[in-house]
Order: sequence, then structure tokens, then C-alpha cells
Amino acid sequence: MQSTSRFEATIPTQLHVLISDLRWRTQMLDADIQEEERRAGISDPNNLAYPMLAQNLRARRDNLQVSIAILESRIEKRSTEWPSAA
Repeated sequence: MQSTSRFEATIPTQLHVLISDLRWRTQMLDADIQEEERRAGISDPNNLAYPMLAQNLRARRDNLQVSIAILESRIEKRSTEWPSAA
């Protein structure tokens, strides 16, 4: 049996906390997007008058969602390699 450091044992927990925080941030960005669309009266991103701020917020949210997916796949992929908490 391979020895595991305390740091390595806490990696899955740290990743779960990070994913949770990123999900919360995406929810905040969604709320900001909706508010900006409401303020501008335009909710179609394909509209030429769609607010630049909403476009930027959408891009940030989309990047966070990609990061979440990557982190979740790492957890799933490596879950068999990490020791389970007893």
C-alpha cells in the first residue's frame, strides 16, 4: 500500500469546495446578466444592441462552467486513485 500525504488526502475535498464556490459564482453572474438584460430591455445575445456588460458576464460564466466541468472530470477520473475518507 502506497503512503499518502495529508495534502494528497485533502485534494478531493479542496476540489469539491472549489467547485462549490465556482457554482456559486456562476449563479451570481447569472443574476447579474439577468439584471443587465432587464435594465437594457434586451435579452437576445444575438441582438446588435445587446449590452456589452452582459456579453462579458456571459463569457465569464461560460468559462467558469468549463472550469467546473474540468474539475469534476478530474475528480471522477482520479477518485479510484485517491484514498477514501474513513
